[in-house]
Amino acid sequence: MIKKISLGVLVALLLFLGYYHEEAIYGIRQGKGQLKIIFEAKPLSSYLEDDLYSEKEKSKIHLIQEIRQFTIDSLGLDYTESYSEMYDQKGQPILWNVTACQPYELTPKRWSFPIAGSFPYKGFFIKDLAKQERDKLRQEGWDAEIREVSAWSTLGVLNDPILSSMLDRSVGSLTQLVIHELTHGTLYVKGSITYNENLADFVGDEGAKKFLIYKYGKYSPEYIKFMSRTGDRKTFADYILKSTQSLDSLYQTFTDELTLQQKQSLKEQKIKEITEGLQHLEFANANYCSYFDDFTPNNTFFMSYKRYRSKQNEFKREFEEDFNGDFHAYMMYLKEEYQPMFKYLKKLF
Repeated sequence: MIKKISLGVLVALLLFLGYYHEEAIYGIRQGKGQLKIIFEAKPLSSYLEDDLYSEKEKSKIHLIQEIRQFTIDSLGLDYTESYSEMYDQKGQPILWNVTACQPYELTPKRWSFPIAGSFPYKGFFIKDLAKQERDKLRQEGWDAEIREVSAWSTLGVLNDPILSSMLDRSVGSLTQLVIHELTHGTLYVKGSITYNENLADFVGDEGAKKFLIYKYGKYSPEYIKFMSRTGDRKTFADYILKSTQSLDSLYQTFTDELTLQQKQSLKEQKIKEITEGLQHLEFANANYCSYFDDFTPNNTFFMSYKRYRSKQNEFKREFEEDFNGDFHAYMMYLKEEYQPMFKYLKKLF
């Protein structure tokens, strides 16, 4: 009987690997990349005692620990061991995401994986593999791009380390990033990347404001700089989201009578209008006006803003009107709504 069961399990495994051959190879590569970072991460004391790290960098390491505790005490996020170690990138990027979108409609390509579900991006720890995936998608007719990833979350499944490049960020930017990623470790709605990313961005922004006021004060350079940056970011995001709707409206007018050349020409004209329109906006940081000087965006760029910023007003309204700006009450509500699925996901690992 044991032999029959073992044989059955082996056959099932072989069939699974045969059917999901590409996904299995991809999963193994991603697992190796992630585990390399986890296993090579060192306790924070190793860096705090290392003379090669500046006092400014060490202060950022201490700051991250304060932010971690603040998210538990003041924002209602779950306790986690994430960011209790650090991985030295030695000045090199370590992860890239590939995204793709239909060329004449704002519909992203989604990659499906057993158990984990589907995602509108695909990550690679080897840049050449990311380039190969992007080029293959372009040959198939997709708008496709590569984006370097500066941080990510394993959703609380693993203890994510600090990445050394995070220490190069300003205090406000670092605070927002850490809270964003720790939010993913507390709440995750399976199959809804847009919801997850928008929530993490919202909690990251609002949580960073609270932390900076708590630690530095409302009139501190740290808070004022962050609010200036946040204002510019909102102005830019609102413009891109409005432009995304305009671009989508154009695509809705495309008929089968139009040739591909005609569609492409209309698309390029519309995107040119969008990029040039930045010159009519007011930013505290004038660099935003030259945002598109080095590249021309395609549909993947516009979809990324829908993914991260399209629901910010909805979250803010719910947070302020239904929960009176009380983070603990809001997070408790969200956990009750979505935590069962998240706990199930964790148990799978």
